[in-house]
Amino acid sequence: MPQLNPSPWFSIMLLSWLTFSLMIQPKLLSFPHTNPPINKTQTIAETSPWPWPWT
Repeated sequence: MPQLNPSPWFSIMLLSWLTFSLMIQPKLLSFPHTNPPINKTQTIAETSPWPWPWT
């Protein structure tokens, strides 16, 4: 069954992942973020219990 033969496809997959990991990924990570995260203080909203009519 030729579909189960990993010989040609495994090397292609391995080569593509190595290319991505060693060449493309560092270039992508060096770009600055367009919206850098900022530290915001978390505000806690005042909540009141809901007046359920059946209680």
